[in-house]
Amino acid sequence: MQARDQSLSPDWIDQVFSARAVSKGGVVRRSVLWVENEIGRARFIQEVDARGFHLLECGGQFIVVCNNGPIRKLV
Repeated sequence: MQARDQSLSPDWIDQVFSARAVSKGGVVRRSVLWVENEIGRARFIQEVDARGFHLLECGGQFIVVCNNGPIRKLV
């Protein structure tokens, strides 16, 4: 899929990272296809990394853990 022009400053990035869950160190989830259509995978990864968050991909979803603490998979 073709991503939109990555030079744009999309409103959705501001919306995603201003969510209440972000400020509380919670979790934000977005569809991989939606992200790829809106801005592109690379740009999304860049935005998550710039904030020091963790990014997981599972079942067609991106899961952003909005803190920089260690991640431990239990099962």
